[in-house]
Amino acid sequence: MRLASFAAGAVGRDDAGRRVLIGTVIAVVPVAVVGLALENTIKEHLFGVGPVIAAWVVGGVLLLVLSRTGWWEKERAGRVLERITPRDALVIGVVQILALWPGTSRSLVTILAALFVGLGVSAAVEFSFLVGLVTLGAATVVDAAKHGGAIVHTFGWVNPVVGFVVAFIAAVAAIRWMVEYLQHHSLAIFGWYRLAVAALAGVLLATGVL
Repeated sequence: MRLASFAAGAVGRDDAGRRVLIGTVIAVVPVAVVGLALENTIKEHLFGVGPVIAAWVVGGVLLLVLSRTGWWEKERAGRVLERITPRDALVIGVVQILALWPGTSRSLVTILAALFVGLGVSAAVEFSFLVGLVTLGAATVVDAAKHGGAIVHTFGWVNPVVGFVVAFIAAVAAIRWMVEYLQHHSLAIFGWYRLAVAALAGVLLATGVL
């Protein structure tokens, strides 16, 4: 439905769809530029257990702090997605750069950024999904251009396509669930989850398992 609105907006038949489409493109540009510029640096210095654990801890603490201060409840109500502005999208896009740090939840930072600029929970979650769809889709295209031959040689055409379709369906189902959940709950449970996983990884690292 939203994707259909995207398509209609692209050809000038849906003003709201065009506004959301423009916002999505604006939000993708910052992370695309920085990601391409720092790709090798990120892979060389940040792809390790330590940086990932640090990201889990920071994200978990942030979620718990926001939940304890009541910020989440105050920001639960907000504008619908059709009222997103280019400035809103740019802020969300700049914040999304943080997700280039391995272990940082892209969904988390974009949802929080969307709430910060005044979007409601449903709009924030949906926009996070749309930005992720375009961002990860573009990254997949770039990766396929570089390594597509090796992927097809190893897995064939069918398995990657089936994997993409299943992943898309699962993402849509997860978004529907998250919108409903966050209408009545805070993000605290996700904060505790990140801290628990970080603690487990820390123990495994200390004992030489990782």
